[in-house]
Amino acid sequence: MTLKLGVKAMVEAANAKIRTLSLEEAKAQLGRPDVLFVDIRDPRELERDGAIPGAFHAPRGMLEFWVDPESPYYKPVFGEDKTFVLFCAGGLRSALSTATLQEMGLPKVCHVAGGFGAWKKGGGDVVAYEPKAPKT
Repeated sequence: MTLKLGVKAMVEAANAKIRTLSLEEAKAQLGRPDVLFVDIRDPRELERDGAIPGAFHAPRGMLEFWVDPESPYYKPVFGEDKTFVLFCAGGLRSALSTATLQEMGLPKVCHVAGGFGAWKKGGGDVVAYEPKAPKT
C-alpha cells in the first residue's frame, strides 16, 4: 500500500506553519499566568514518565473536541486568553496537533521541540503524574 501523504511529510508541513519553542524558550514560559502547557500524551505515558508541573492533560484523541466550543466535550480552559504550549513525547504528535488547533482558529498555540523527552533530558522540572479521581 502506498499512502498519499505519510507522517513524515505531514509533520514537515505542520512544522513549516507553526511556532516551535526551543527547550530554553519553553522553560522560560513555564509558570507564567498567561501560558498553559498542554500535555497530549496518553495517560500511560504520564504514569510511566511523569509530567511537567502545572501542565493540563488533554489526550490527543480528545483535543479537537475539548477545544471546540460547539462540542459537547468542550473544556472552558481552552477559551481562556492564554498561549497554549503543546507537547507530546517527542514533538511529532504535538506538531500535528498545533497545526490542527491553529487551523481551527485557536489564536495562540505552539509546541515544544523534542517534546517531553527533550524537556526531561534538558533538566526541565518533572513531577509524578497524579491521575484525577473518577467522578462519582
